Order: sequence, then structure tokens, then C-alpha cells
Amino acid sequence: MTSPETPSNKNDRLLKYGLIGTVLVALCCFTPILMILLGVVGLSAMLGWIDLVLLPALAVFIGITLYALWRRGRIN
Repeated sequence: MTSPETPSNKNDRLLKYGLIGTVLVALCCFTPILMILLGVVGLSAMLGWIDLVLLPALAVFIGITLYALWRRGRIN
């Protein structure tokens, strides 16, 4: 059986997911990686609405990261 998750383990996992998500979305927002990949596979028609998805996703992941850092400060 698995041991119950402590608040610090849960917070570390939340921080890890927040940072990974922020980096991935930032790479797709600020570099042409996503445009090149979608163009290569023939899905460049999807690029018209990509900012409507990526910018809110960036805000959400930054929020998750900040929340995890705030919780880490309260626990320690």
C-alpha cells in the first residue's frame, strides 16, 4: 500500500507541475516551436486561435506555480 501524502509532498508535486507547464507554454508562446510543428504536420489552420488558448494557459500555470510557492512558505 502507498503511504498517505504529506502536505509538503503534495506541494512539491504541485510546484513541479506548475513549473513544467509554465516552461512548456512559454516556449510555445514566445518561440515559433508550435507554429513550425503544426506547419510541418499540415495543421497550420489551427494557428489562428492559438493565442486564445496559450495566453490563458500561461496565466493558469503561473498562478499554479505562485500558489505552490505560497503554500511552501506557509508550511515551512
